[in-house]
Amino acid sequence: MRFLSQLHILAALAVLFPTALGLPEAGRARRDAQQLLKRSADSFLATESPIALQNLLCNIGASGCRASGASSGIVVASPDKSNPDYWYTWTRDAALVFKAVIDRFTNSYDAGLQTQIQNYIAAQARLQGVSNPSGSLGDGAGLAEPKFYVDLSQYTGAWGRPQRDGPALRAIALIGYAKWLVSNGYTSTASNVVWPVIKNDLAYVGQYWNNTGFDLWEEVSGSSFFTVASQHRALVEGAALASSLGTSCSACTSVAPQVLCFLQRFWSSSSNYVISNINTNNGRSGKDANSILTSIHLFDPAAGCDATTFQPCSDKALANHKVVTDSFRSIYTVNSGIAQGTAISVGRYPEDSYYGGNPWYLNTLAAAEQLYDALYVWSKQGSITVTSTSLAFFKDFSSSVTAGTYAAGSSTYTTLFNAIQAYADGYVNVVAQYTPSDGSLTEQFSRSNGTPLSAHHLTWSYAALLTAAASRAGTVPPSWGAAGLSVPAQCYGTSVAGSYTSATSTSFPANQTPISTGTAQPSTTATATATTTDTTGCTPASSVAVTFDELATTSFGQSIKIVGNIPELGNWDPTKAVALSAGSYTSANPLWFATLSLAAGQVVQYKYINVASSGAVTWEKDPNHTYTVPVSCATAVVKNDSWQA
Repeated sequence: MRFLSQLHILAALAVLFPTALGLPEAGRARRDAQQLLKRSADSFLATESPIALQNLLCNIGASGCRASGASSGIVVASPDKSNPDYWYTWTRDAALVFKAVIDRFTNSYDAGLQTQIQNYIAAQARLQGVSNPSGSLGDGAGLAEPKFYVDLSQYTGAWGRPQRDGPALRAIALIGYAKWLVSNGYTSTASNVVWPVIKNDLAYVGQYWNNTGFDLWEEVSGSSFFTVASQHRALVEGAALASSLGTSCSACTSVAPQVLCFLQRFWSSSSNYVISNINTNNGRSGKDANSILTSIHLFDPAAGCDATTFQPCSDKALANHKVVTDSFRSIYTVNSGIAQGTAISVGRYPEDSYYGGNPWYLNTLAAAEQLYDALYVWSKQGSITVTSTSLAFFKDFSSSVTAGTYAAGSSTYTTLFNAIQAYADGYVNVVAQYTPSDGSLTEQFSRSNGTPLSAHHLTWSYAALLTAAASRAGTVPPSWGAAGLSVPAQCYGTSVAGSYTSATSTSFPANQTPISTGTAQPSTTATATATTTDTTGCTPASSVAVTFDELATTSFGQSIKIVGNIPELGNWDPTKAVALSAGSYTSANPLWFATLSLAAGQVVQYKYINVASSGAVTWEKDPNHTYTVPVSCATAVVKNDSWQA
């Protein structure tokens, strides 16, 4: 903790020591501080990412290590059952968590994640039909019920309902998986199993989008920027998916432009930030991390810096980022003395009083993720544009900058890019500073001393860590169709009455693996052998060198081995388990690894064991790891795991 605190001081000094004075020492100090921030963020994310994934999966029923009693595919918000009681599944949180899981899956095939995704879809199909205090599926009203018990039964207590972002977010998550199915030759699965669930949610959005409801913090009833933005994306992406499936979504195409038109009303040109909740009288300033979360969930790498859809590098999104984050500088003790342009702890909104009103891990990570998304686009387009709207944001990193476009290679571009990259890393290091040694993430941490607070093992916090890490690594989600959209000249409250039908087909065909040759792999076998040359000119590998990376903290004399259901892994006999190497093991990164040659397409189940010097064997906890060796042109892959405690 002391080291990270010193990094924050160094970063602050680097920003405050102006290179405009022409002092070479100042430039060196700035570069040194930026490198320290980068190395610290590198180290933290390398260690924390596998921990976050493991903890996220632990909160998914029925096999998750902290989800005993939850139905299959159900995301438990937190295992805490008192002070606060988060032993529920929220439609919003679950959708955001699985959006992160699905993006990860579509980027790198993982059979274990695919099983989780399919279980989630089946569970959501059932939840759509559960009558609740918000209504039923008959007229769609029940789809906006915020939360349920983890056994899929209705929650009838008092709550802020309806919450209209849930159906839109669930549709977005499921559309991501449906698009993967279509692109890999499984259109029938997307049409018959996934589309019926999506169709209900899209119908709900088209019918009810112009009605007020509670925001994502469940406190304000009105019109929420986050909700409206999610509804717009769902309709745009839903229309495109419908077309690819040979069907249509007329409500999507007719309503989406009007939702986009309404979305523009949240921007305050006089204040230079988003008023996150309107059509309500709550006495707040409207400065809210709601808007930063909106920007990252609307990110479309093909849309550039479009301000209409509030892309992360747009002038409005950057101006808003500064106003919202700066609103926490003077009210949190942990932010005391940290200068503008240097990362701080970020809460929900400055007037917050929940648990005393503290920083949230997921909001601090969102502040980083928006900047990483912006850096990605600037790097791709080869320029940074500063406008009068975003000028205040950029002046935190170069006091002499003026409005204009700065090409890559120019001194101004380099100064801004490097400083903002360090700024983004600073937010990650704030999270690192207040993360316990076991890597667990709560909901909040204390505004006075950084002590973790509120719900333990918050699933959304782990998802936020994973998406920020992916964005930092340049692993961005696919386009959702934001590029080239235009706002109608006039806004109308157009809505379309929906038609709702229970999604009853929830069984997925077996072994739907990625294609590598333009033809879907057969669904009748767990293994595949591909020898046809693909469109890139390479021949798919028949065997793959799989490196199993396992993070497991051990004591002197102990070793880690891997054992599984195939001969190469000892057929579950621990005496025949494969020993892993500790050649790269450090206390900060307790890595054990081994490389095995496995058949492409082979499905493997395995566990890690800890073998003491006495020969005593300790097995890691359930569930078994499941991995499908990819069928592709790649001859080597890495499977990242961490010890299941």
